[in-house]
Amino acid sequence: MAEHPYTILSCGISLDGYLDAGTPERLVLSNEADLRRVDAVRAGSDAILVGAATVRHDNPRLLVRTEHLRARRRRQGLPESPMKVTVTGSGCLDRDSSFFTTGDSEKLVYCASRSAARARDRLAGVATVVDAGQPVDLADVAGDLGRRGVRSLMVEGGGRIHTQFLTQGIADELHLVVAPFFVGDPRAHRFVEEGTFPWNPRHRAQLVETRQIGDVVLLRYALSSRFAEVP
Repeated sequence: MAEHPYTILSCGISLDGYLDAGTPERLVLSNEADLRRVDAVRAGSDAILVGAATVRHDNPRLLVRTEHLRARRRRQGLPESPMKVTVTGSGCLDRDSSFFTTGDSEKLVYCASRSAARARDRLAGVATVVDAGQPVDLADVAGDLGRRGVRSLMVEGGGRIHTQFLTQGIADELHLVVAPFFVGDPRAHRFVEEGTFPWNPRHRAQLVETRQIGDVVLLRYALSSRFAEVP
């Protein structure tokens, strides 16, 4: 079995732990200085993974924004931005979304078996669709990415994806940015869903960094023994 890539979960939340506002309007949790930090993490990654719900609702481009970071990747013989990866059960993705239409990097779609043929027809020419079993198992996805040469993976959500990476113990590091406000709406989505997590009152995660970045705070946690291997 291939070793999964070194995996960083990256997430912004409100003070009460929400990812969004529970409305169609996108909730801005970060600030410009923190976005530059996130951009640097992206630039150092081989691939970026988000769930299909994030692709549909947020329409992310998932590109490296800063020119000198793009130039550094070009000098290394890499695309300007990392490979884009998404995971879907239904295969219902819009081929005209920014995930597929922006950037020169490879796009991978890990799809549940029952929907893989339909997804291949829908996304022909814009992405490689991989039959990822029924249901999709993120440990298998991570192993397949490792076999494809992905050594470092950045996971940018959403909550269901974060939950699965954490409960399956396939995350090595967590970057959690806390914004200075509350959402207070039960329709909103939280950082994680219900699950059995390896970190609990008897097994605490290791906090390795706290950093104020303007009006937000970065909490950085080591989640595996592989953390020490990264400079």
